[in-house]
Amino acid sequence: MPRIAGIDVPDRKKILYALQYIHGIGPKFAADILAEAGVGGDVRANEVPETAIAQINAIIDGGYLVEGALRRQVQQNVQRLKDIKSYRGERHRKGLPARGQRTRSNARTRKGRKKTVAGKKSVKAK
Repeated sequence: MPRIAGIDVPDRKKILYALQYIHGIGPKFAADILAEAGVGGDVRANEVPETAIAQINAIIDGGYLVEGALRRQVQQNVQRLKDIKSYRGERHRKGLPARGQRTRSNARTRKGRKKTVAGKKSVKAK
């Protein structure tokens, strides 16, 4: 498995798709990186020469925020929203959707499993 940006990428996949296993690199950035390095996207990751891998690593290190640094920056952005008590920060704090989605139905990904609330017990007249 070739190591690119400190991550082991799958070696049997085409390099265009293998690069996308790195957090922060999607289809567009992967294509841009390969174009800058002069590597075709159809080449398998294990067939890419070491010089090209070194060049890809240099490009990623030089101009892209990936993996740990990206995760840290996103977490800091969310923490800033929580600290200034913005609407979005409060939604993050409560574990609810922050981008205007409905919560009456759906939103189970953010809210978690259903918490059943007991219904009102009816009082029987004697």
